[in-house]
Amino acid sequence: MNSSTKLILQGPGADSDTVNRIAAIVHAKKITPIGPQAFRCDDIDSSNALRSEVAAACHPARMDGTFMDASRQLSDFRALVMDMDSTLITIECIDEIADMQGLKTEVASITEAAMRGELDFRESLIRRVALLKGLDASALHQVFEERLRLSPGADSLLQGIKAAGLRSVLVSGGFTYFTDRLKNLLALDTTRANLLEVVDGKLTGHVIGHIIDAEAKRQTVVDECAALGTSSAAAIVIGDGANDLAMMSVAGLSVAFRAKPVVQAKAHVTLNYAGLDGVLNLFR
Repeated sequence: MNSSTKLILQGPGADSDTVNRIAAIVHAKKITPIGPQAFRCDDIDSSNALRSEVAAACHPARMDGTFMDASRQLSDFRALVMDMDSTLITIECIDEIADMQGLKTEVASITEAAMRGELDFRESLIRRVALLKGLDASALHQVFEERLRLSPGADSLLQGIKAAGLRSVLVSGGFTYFTDRLKNLLALDTTRANLLEVVDGKLTGHVIGHIIDAEAKRQTVVDECAALGTSSAAAIVIGDGANDLAMMSVAGLSVAFRAKPVVQAKAHVTLNYAGLDGVLNLFR
């Protein structure tokens, strides 16, 4: 038995019967409800063989099973750094903007390939933005008002990390039009994204200044933590695509949220069913 490890079971399928069945795999001595559809299993057997068995049982039950060092606390961290598209929010903004140009299918296919790691992000962004040339800039407002939605649990996560004193950072390969508004809406501490060029009310098909790519995201984590007088190990980083791997690799805790397989394979934690507030449950 390894009493220093706990198992967090959470998600829409986390009813008591299912949780008890999966907890039995690791011979849990104690099961504690820690939130809606979330349970902590203590005093467990966390051998590699049983971890694999838990993972196999969780997926069909629509639950996330996360093994955590029981000594880790949210207070161990100083910053939460998040990706925006398909992470903090449910959409890929550039795909929805392209829809106003009748090009969603073409742009979305490029986005998907980039997020799987099959295309260089910088090149893919230049290609996709070029396809937006001539589009009325009002399309950005339309996407924000009509299509942008926060991912489940986003508000609760941000309230929790604010209460714990963590700095909230949103860094995106998307666009400042959206990150600026989300900063105001959610009282985020800082945001960083790409600036679309607009001339005479039309998108020119270009990005102004340095492109926020994977390396820029990684450097943002390092810089934000340095400003707090600590290392990047004090950051929780949440992402979903290959462009997030570099910044996740320097984090003390990396979370793959509804992520591509290449990201799930490398993250410390995978959340496929719980909301973003499932991150808080890891420390309860």
